[in-house]
Amino acid sequence: MANPRTAAQATPMAPILGKPVSRRSLLRTAGAFTGALGTLALLQDGAIVPQRLAMADTTKSFPDIQFDLGPFMPPAVTYDGIPIGMPPVHTVFLTATLSRAPSRTDQSRMESALRTIEANYPYAPGGVFTHVAYSDNYFARLPASLVNANMPRTLSGNQPVLKRAVASPTDVAPGAHALELRRPEFNVPLRLESNDLLFTIRGDDPSFVGDVVSWLSGSNKLVGRSIASPRFDAGMKITSSRAMFVQIGLPRYVAANAGFAWQSFVNSDSPMWMGFADQQTDAAAPAQNVTFVGGGGIHLSNAAAGCYFDNGAIQHLSHVLLDLEQFYLNGRNPDEGPDTREPFDERVQYMFHSPAPVEQNPDNPFDNGGGPTTLDMRGAMIRNQFHGAGYAEQSAQQFQRMGHLSTLQRSARTSDGRPIHIRIDGPGFDAMDTTTGRNTPKLQFSGFFPSADFFATMRANQSAVDLLEKYDLEEEDHGLERFITATRRQNYLVPPRRHRAFPLVELV
Repeated sequence: MANPRTAAQATPMAPILGKPVSRRSLLRTAGAFTGALGTLALLQDGAIVPQRLAMADTTKSFPDIQFDLGPFMPPAVTYDGIPIGMPPVHTVFLTATLSRAPSRTDQSRMESALRTIEANYPYAPGGVFTHVAYSDNYFARLPASLVNANMPRTLSGNQPVLKRAVASPTDVAPGAHALELRRPEFNVPLRLESNDLLFTIRGDDPSFVGDVVSWLSGSNKLVGRSIASPRFDAGMKITSSRAMFVQIGLPRYVAANAGFAWQSFVNSDSPMWMGFADQQTDAAAPAQNVTFVGGGGIHLSNAAAGCYFDNGAIQHLSHVLLDLEQFYLNGRNPDEGPDTREPFDERVQYMFHSPAPVEQNPDNPFDNGGGPTTLDMRGAMIRNQFHGAGYAEQSAQQFQRMGHLSTLQRSARTSDGRPIHIRIDGPGFDAMDTTTGRNTPKLQFSGFFPSADFFATMRANQSAVDLLEKYDLEEEDHGLERFITATRRQNYLVPPRRHRAFPLVELV
């Protein structure tokens, strides 16, 4: 399509539903895409396509903020008094490289490809959401003067909002702080990736998501019909695909099927591997607030309304191995006794803060999460409280330990407690980057931020190596750092919808 519609003009197209990719097809083609289709196929028997309380309003215009799914998602559901907004069950992060700078014809082809997806699947959790983002490698293929003239810069430091990802202070990387308690099989070096593009494909039905992944990867079939996959003069090579799933009870189901020794510890009401919900609505900013032009009084770059990338943001993507055997079974000092299992109150302090915000089950603080029996969801739903940016240090002084949430909040929120980021992370289960070659629990982490520097600072503060050393704390009381190993990182710029197809090419 040579003249893409603007966001204000765009309205969702009528979906044309046909037969999507089958489970057998997913399994047959999984090897080509580094495991995402295999993970989707694995989940087809356990994941449930939810009956949403409210479906998408198909009369709404597509938002100019690509990742703003709020108008098309049902309202949050309250569990134990905490509003939880469950995202689409399945997400695939599909990375790709180009061989050269795209042409203007490529730009039209990309827009046409994205519109083809929207024409064949509803823009709703029961259909497929797709957005696309671009890395510094992509922008390096364009004239530097053009990129510099249009790239927003931070108000603090006058830095471009998009920069290459950097290692966290606790990643396995040169110059980083080596964690002595990180087990050898999780001592995997970090790779700073060099892709050009990132497609994020989301939906409740794994066969729909897999169908779009296959089509973008060259299947030439969509909804069971012959539809040519996009081909670009610049070329496009798929480099990885990573499947993520977020549904209450699904991690416990996968752990049980895999026969993990810690399976009974996973809270059956949790959508996450570590037994707690990570989808509290008050823990994420409105989409507008994390864009370059900002909103809600938050404006961290020089972007002005109407500029090329005004409603864009930074999307960080990382791939994280989870050492759940240590998290659930082996964390305590053996001198404390032969039982080395981690009780609920320890795990909740690793995840949140000290003291533990809720009490554990006094009779059994291990099985099914070990949380309180008086709550409907047995401790899976715990409020994401904000005690101030200085609470991590206060906790280090007062309790000689720090929780993941308190270190994260050292710079992730405004002074009045409002988040300045949106996380869209969730469980993964595949063999990518493992030392064993076996399917392993993952955190497929992604999120949206006002700048690359904002994320780098937030992640460094989460590592809290400065506080660890300042107060001479034990690693076993240091949040989640010894249980998580990031093996890949990269930053992308997700442009406004009106410029989602190979941005800036029309100005070359």
